[in-house]
Amino acid sequence: MENFTENFGWIEIVFVALVAFGFGFYQLWSVNREIARDKEKKERDSGPARHPVGEHELDDR
Repeated sequence: MENFTENFGWIEIVFVALVAFGFGFYQLWSVNREIARDKEKKERDSGPARHPVGEHELDDR
């Protein structure tokens, strides 16, 4: 049992890293989902273009 207790530090480091990375990936996923919803809403709610498509430098985005 003494050999196992020597590894508690590493076990804690791995556990904390997994929790931190999991939370980070969740935040990334959540933000990307909100951006996609906002884009969809903007496209749905926007009226016709005020200029011909393809004639504005921002159309290429």
